[in-house]
Amino acid sequence: MSTEPALLGDAAVPAHRPTNLFAGLARDWAVLFGAAVILAMVVLGVGAPFLGTVDPTEINPTFRNRVPGTEQTIRRADGTTAIYRHWMGTDSLGRDVYSRVLYGARISLVVGTAAAAISISIGLVIGLIAGYVRWLDGVVMRFMDGLMAIPAILLALGVVSLFRAGIVSVIIAIVVPEIPRVVRLVRSIVLSVREEPYVEAAIMTGTPTPLLLIRHVLPNTVAPLIVHGTFVCASAILLEAILSFLGVGIPPDTPTWGNIMAEGRGLFRVYPHNIFFPGVCLALTVLAVNMLGDGLRDRLDPKLAKRM
Repeated sequence: MSTEPALLGDAAVPAHRPTNLFAGLARDWAVLFGAAVILAMVVLGVGAPFLGTVDPTEINPTFRNRVPGTEQTIRRADGTTAIYRHWMGTDSLGRDVYSRVLYGARISLVVGTAAAAISISIGLVIGLIAGYVRWLDGVVMRFMDGLMAIPAILLALGVVSLFRAGIVSVIIAIVVPEIPRVVRLVRSIVLSVREEPYVEAAIMTGTPTPLLLIRHVLPNTVAPLIVHGTFVCASAILLEAILSFLGVGIPPDTPTWGNIMAEGRGLFRVYPHNIFFPGVCLALTVLAVNMLGDGLRDRLDPKLAKRM
């Protein structure tokens, strides 16, 4: 394999840089920890029906508020019995907290991933146009500044109130406050890239604007957007939990970490397991996504990578 540098614009980029990037990520303990926790949450969420769980919505008033580790004898439809251990106890309605936490991981990961992907996609398009088309820049950015002036939680509450409660409305409520931040990031990159000599040369040769943006400007936004997407994902997971905790997010019949904690807050001093386990999962997931984002930023930012 050739190790000759490949020219990109005026800068020389080593041909073996991707190998060095992955090797550096593999040596970063923060990236490894974040990736391991996220992978574990994905496995738990996807494999929830096969990990010894019961129906997370099944109510059993005779077996409510049991401590973690309590065993229960379950009668099956064929007349046989089985012993099930409630590893995280039961809530005030007798539902298994372990099952609800695992199924809640699905909602959190779906909301976080979808919100990050949608906000990055919409913000990228708006940011490219605002940063390159000068006469649109002022109009678009003043509108984005107006959205950013409203606190994210208040804007999300307002959006949720306009739609029917559900996962789609929660994703929309999270995406709307995140779009202006993505737009500002992309716009700042475009403003610096469009003054580069290779972009000016492409303009002088008559390259169409859409092709110019895709070929010369868009590649410069990939690394920053990957890093920013991780932080949007962490923020979305946390905001979904806040909305569900306040009772304006996903309906209580769908288990999420937020509404599990909301239902257990009344008896927190007596039965803290109703809040402790979903709270730990939420904190670990948000921490893991943020640590993964920090590691990617350190490796994808040329200045930080050179310093390290």
